[in-house]
Amino acid sequence: MSTPSTYDISGIELTDDSYTVEQSLVRNKYKAMDTAGNVVLRGKQKMFKLKEEFPFVDGNGEDVFTVKASGIVDVAGNYTLIDARTGDPVVVLDNDFSLLQDTWRVRDPETGAELARIDSRGALVTIARNTLPFGEWIPHKYEITDSEGNHVGNIDGQFSMRDRYDITIDDASGVPKEPVVAAAMVIDAIQGN
Repeated sequence: MSTPSTYDISGIELTDDSYTVEQSLVRNKYKAMDTAGNVVLRGKQKMFKLKEEFPFVDGNGEDVFTVKASGIVDVAGNYTLIDARTGDPVVVLDNDFSLLQDTWRVRDPETGAELARIDSRGALVTIARNTLPFGEWIPHKYEITDSEGNHVGNIDGQFSMRDRYDITIDDASGVPKEPVVAAAMVIDAIQGN
């Protein structure tokens, strides 16, 4: 069973089972690479916007989608992933902010049905990240599950000068890969890591 075509994004198709996301040293600017090291996606947070906005381009610099916040300074809110070619919303990423666990949901933009969930692993690690003086240096680790709670993959942060995440998708039969890879970048930028 393949990813539902309803959640496909025009102009990009991620076919690998693992990706590496790296943040630039200077600002919230990211690139995602496939297993061969090819850049397949780039995204950056637009500066000086009242509502958070993250435009994404493919490896050739062509616009593929934008992630936009629904409100101003939306730390615990909704972010809509919009296809750059069609202008249609593809999914909504929403955040349930908590000191105990970071939970992000990937939802259908019309029905609100949950397609995937991205949960931080371990309340103690999340508390340490949010409260200790240098807690932001502790790498994030997330588990990706489908709408029934079945394990789909992981997002594992690496300890380095710039944020680096390895995204592994073990079974994406019902989970759209592009929004999950974009979510790794958006989560990092929104949570100020």
